[in-house]
Amino acid sequence: MENHQLIEQFKEEFGYAENVRLFFAPGRVNLIGEHTDYNGGYVFPAALTFGTWAVASSRQDGIYRFRSLNFPGQAVECSVKEGINYKQEDDWANYPKGVLKELLELEGGVNDSAYKGADVLFYGNIPNGAGLSSSASIELVTGLALSKLAGIEVEMLELVKSGQRAENRFVGVNCGIMDQFAVGMGKEGHAIKLDCDTLEYEYVPVKIDGYKLVITNTNKRRGLADSKYNERRSECEQGLAVIQQQLPEVHCLGDVSYNEWVNVKSAIEDEVIRRRVEHVITEDDRVLQATKSLQENDLITFGELMKKSHESLRDLYEVTGFELDTLFEEAAKMDGCIGTRMTGAGFGGCNVSLVKEEAVDAFKKQVAENYTARTGLEPTFYVCEIGDGTKEILLEE
Repeated sequence: MENHQLIEQFKEEFGYAENVRLFFAPGRVNLIGEHTDYNGGYVFPAALTFGTWAVASSRQDGIYRFRSLNFPGQAVECSVKEGINYKQEDDWANYPKGVLKELLELEGGVNDSAYKGADVLFYGNIPNGAGLSSSASIELVTGLALSKLAGIEVEMLELVKSGQRAENRFVGVNCGIMDQFAVGMGKEGHAIKLDCDTLEYEYVPVKIDGYKLVITNTNKRRGLADSKYNERRSECEQGLAVIQQQLPEVHCLGDVSYNEWVNVKSAIEDEVIRRRVEHVITEDDRVLQATKSLQENDLITFGELMKKSHESLRDLYEVTGFELDTLFEEAAKMDGCIGTRMTGAGFGGCNVSLVKEEAVDAFKKQVAENYTARTGLEPTFYVCEIGDGTKEILLEE
């Protein structure tokens, strides 16, 4: 949707279009390093060129009105003076409400707050529930929009942390920081090697000349909050507690090297817990290998690491499921596909593949036919580019 169309939609929703500003936050794809972020390990995400737009204008009465073109008829209103509270019936709007609450707390509360109200219209072209971070996208675009309207300069990294806190504390999803970090800090043409424990990061050029990143949506919806995500997190914490008895200096699984793991793994008697930790330790190592292979322009090795990542997520972490595994199997056997894996939390959502440019059309056609024959579902394909992180889009007068 063009910028001027978004402004017109804002006018239709709120009855005016003066003094509006436009903001954008991307979706993200994680190229490798899954379920390592909340374990203090490495991840390797990249921002995409599709995402969430927010058209916003200030108010002075302390009231925030949130509307979305993706959820027509679900207009939500809240008041700073009356308090920002989670309401199940507010559905998607709990994400911007949670961010608003975090911004208020950053500023020190509601008394004489600079946050005096706003009308905000959202529009997103990220497939909802696909695992490409539609929630983090709406969190970051809200954080930037509301802080800018209030005239407060908040560092992007602080907006990233606020988005994560909103999802943890307000929405109730115990996510790590990867999604918000990639959405906020993305850079065109680069992935981010991020240490989720220290937040040290490095931009790594993704030079894939002759290849395309193809994201395939299983179109099996998954709800992150009610999935087994929190269960996996708990299992990792149990494994960490056992390891700490052997290695007391360790404070997260990301601290454990592969060699250390080999020496202590037998201490974890529960086979399920041991498999969960095995995935995290080996996946962390794969991120480092993948970063090195990209830096050396070795795309074949990078692709093989993607496949090993999926196999580990399937066999050790058990977060794939029939649909994602079917996509993986059908993509992996296609000529021109050198790497493929599930991306996101799992239990549905998307697969990401590295496919030779001239093979993309055949890849889409054959994978779709085979996947539909086996699952009864029709996949959706996105040939995507790596874009910038959250920003304001300056409008011409």
